[in-house]
Parts: sequence; structure tokens; C-alpha cells
Amino acid sequence: MRSTLPEVLSREAGATVAGAGDLLPGIGYRDFLLHLGPVALGGLFLDWFVLWWLYFRGRVHDVRTEPVVNAVQIEHAALLKAAAVAALVLAGFLAGFSPPLVASVGAAVLLITRTRDPHLVYEEVDWGLLVFFVGLFLIVGGAENAGLTRHLLGLGERFNLQHLGVFTLVTAILSNVVSNVPAVMLLKSLVSQFANPHSAWLILAMASTLAGNLTITGSVANIIVVERAQKEAVITFFDYFRIGLPVTLLTLLFGWLWLSWIQ
Repeated sequence: MRSTLPEVLSREAGATVAGAGDLLPGIGYRDFLLHLGPVALGGLFLDWFVLWWLYFRGRVHDVRTEPVVNAVQIEHAALLKAAAVAALVLAGFLAGFSPPLVASVGAAVLLITRTRDPHLVYEEVDWGLLVFFVGLFLIVGGAENAGLTRHLLGLGERFNLQHLGVFTLVTAILSNVVSNVPAVMLLKSLVSQFANPHSAWLILAMASTLAGNLTITGSVANIIVVERAQKEAVITFFDYFRIGLPVTLLTLLFGWLWLSWIQ
């Protein structure tokens, strides 16, 4: 379990800087990196500190490593090709090209130049997860068409969501009620009502991503990792929450303070 939790927690912290995954209207990749890069680095440090405090403080010499069984054979040529394509994709992001276009071209290059049998790749696809995402977006789309967005706008006026601190808290709570991707889809309609939409988009991206660390259901990525880890360790809701609560509170506080200061 200890080896799985750092992977989950660090993924959410690192995702705050992945502008290609959290596309924001009117905000370029370099702008996104400038504002949320420090949040990602600070979040990774806070993740490490909480894990060390809860698990390894005073017990460093008791940690034992186990020999690797059935180590994966690394295809160095394929690894170098993937690294080169990833570097070019990152360069395209920094150069200001459209992130979806750059990412699609990079994926196409890897697909065209593949050496592995496609059937082996298809066997690794989690088709159940794809169906889950389809259902997720259908439900959120139905909620929007049913007028849920109008109700959110009314609540926004009542609870002063234009205050960045309040918006951070509401985003974090909603992300753990319906998961962070649907939360963003629902809250994006509020951003245009802010006096500074630029700051609101950054807060929405930061809070929805970091809030995914609070519970297993806070992020689809958490569900995937925990489900895959069941063969080696069972992670209960409260096992995760025990670590997710302090990590989420600390990283959200740091992210909100940083964005409030830099703006």
C-alpha cells in the first residue's frame, strides 16, 4: 500500500502543471506553467512530507527492500523514441502551438512508427473504463441540459463564490462529491461571472486537481490505481482518507495562497 499511495498523490500534484490535460480558455501553456508550476513543486514536497511523517518518521532504518521478481524487459530503442517524441511535444507546448494538435501529432508519430503488435496493445486497454467515461459525460451533459448550471449561478451569487478562497473550497468539495472532471464541467459556467476570469480558471484547475487527493472517489485516476493495486494490497476508503486529508488541506492552502499572491 505504501508504494501505491505516493504514486496516486504525486499524480494529482504533478497534474496541476499539465496544461495539456487541463486546457483553459485564453491561457497558454507557458502562462499555465508560470502560475501552476510552483504549485506542483510545492505539492510534491508536501506529499513527501506527509507520507514521511505518517509512515517513515523515526523508522528509516526499519525499511526493507524486496528483490524484484519478473522484472520488465526494457526496449531501449522504443524508450528513446518515446522520450524524443515527448521532448518535441513539450517543445511544441512551450512554443505556443495548440496543445491538442501537438499531442495528437505526437501520438500519431508513436502509432505510425510502432513495432509492437497492435493486438498486444488492445489487450491492455481498459474497455470498462472507457464505458465509465462515456456514461460520466452523458450524465454531466444531462445535468447541464436540465438546468443545473442556472442553479449553480444562483448559488454563486448567494455564497460569494467570486471570492477565490470560497471558490477554492467549493471546487474541492464538489470535486469529491461528483469527481473532479464533472465538477469542472459544471463549474466552468461560473467563471465568466468573475471580475478576473483568468484567476478563476487557474483556481478551478488547481483546486479540482489537488482536491482529487482527498478521497479515492475524488479523481478517476485514483480509482484506476487503487483498482489495479488490489492484486498486491487492499486500500480502504479510510486508509486513503487518513493521508489524503492532510495532503489535500496543505496543498490547497498553498495553491490558493500562491495564486492570490502572484495575481
